[in-house]
Amino acid sequence: MLTLPRTIAAMSATAPALQAGPLSDPEIQAIRRDFPILASSVNGHPLVYLDSGATSQKPTGVLDTEREFYERRNSAVHRGAHTLAALATEEFEDARGAVARFIGAGDDEVVWTSNATEALNLVAYAMGNATLGRGGEASARFRLGAGDEIVVTEMEHHANLLPWQELAARTGATLRYIPIADDGTLRMDVAAETINSRTRVLAFTHVSNVLGVINPVADLVALGHAVGALVVLDACQSAPHLGLDVAALDVDFAAFSGHKMLGPTGVGVLYGKRELLNALPPFLVGGSMITTVTMETAEYLPAPQRFEAGTQRVAQAIGLAAAIHYLDVVGLARIAEHEASLGAMLVEGLSLIPGIRVLGPGIGQPRVGLASFDVAGVHSHDVGQFLDDRGIAVRVGHHCAQPLHRRFGVTSTTRASAYLYTTRDEVAEFLDGVVAATEFFGVNS
Repeated sequence: MLTLPRTIAAMSATAPALQAGPLSDPEIQAIRRDFPILASSVNGHPLVYLDSGATSQKPTGVLDTEREFYERRNSAVHRGAHTLAALATEEFEDARGAVARFIGAGDDEVVWTSNATEALNLVAYAMGNATLGRGGEASARFRLGAGDEIVVTEMEHHANLLPWQELAARTGATLRYIPIADDGTLRMDVAAETINSRTRVLAFTHVSNVLGVINPVADLVALGHAVGALVVLDACQSAPHLGLDVAALDVDFAAFSGHKMLGPTGVGVLYGKRELLNALPPFLVGGSMITTVTMETAEYLPAPQRFEAGTQRVAQAIGLAAAIHYLDVVGLARIAEHEASLGAMLVEGLSLIPGIRVLGPGIGQPRVGLASFDVAGVHSHDVGQFLDDRGIAVRVGHHCAQPLHRRFGVTSTTRASAYLYTTRDEVAEFLDGVVAATEFFGVNS
């Protein structure tokens, strides 16, 4: 049975308003007390953590849940008849149920993976296996060949680009992409032409990890399904921040990672519609995902177990369930509202600094709580090092999105990304740091 993290539990008992309205400053401070690392100092300064888009920090309740499992119920799941094995299996499957409820899916539509990258590779590689004839007639809908097309977008993270490049290379299909406009939004006029009767797969990100733009999922799904394409959603930057209802979105597959949403590293989720998962041939094969094995052949379990070969990431899955519980208690709508205000503050503040170019939607346009920017004449690594000297942690580089950066004529950017524990004071301190960086490097001097 999952328990509330201590500080949040106290808040729930004393502050019924926790689930309504924007997060107040006292609530954010109470949340921060659940994250021990946020009390750290870096280079003699209090830590300002603005790299949650890469990986989030973990509350005490998640850390305690994972540790308690190892101390009290550690055992391999689905493999033993002894008491510890039964308890571990029950908790492992309860965690699957928690994830399913969180995204509006059935328990058998949730596949554990190591991360979102593995989840996306699973779909692409399994489709390649179908093309090779694996899976029989049930998998025929996944087979690709010359003349078929896979469509992605110009803003994709490499994890949602490279697997489709490889699938196209393996099958002879053609990879196409939807370009982006100067403000970072998708060229939906071009999308309507690019997605056509030859499109078999449409894969795109819900939220760009560089631009902060929120893509029009409903419109893209409608375009894809109108031509019979399978729709694959990269939800890494949406599931932790906006909430995710896969049934309402009507996507065929979706992927996200635990470590970006307060959970442990080493665990991710692939959602797939039940009928599609059961028709898709396996990706990894081995123990625990079979019904019968002979020296010549094997028969595989239904989904999701058919995609969970070998020893599973049990403690990590249970830790992710605890993280989801934490997010549920705070409320995703409230988190999204808080982060949207921080995103607006980031864009407005950066846009006022001479020599700064912000990528993506401008002032007043919708975005999540992140902003990537270029400092004229200064490499992002130098900007990041300058900020780190002040205890401010940001991301630098191409953020695994080289084509997107090339589209904007830069090789790298500096990215600040917020989460539920980020304060307005921290954003203000970051903006002051960027101003100081431009002065130090002589920008516009």
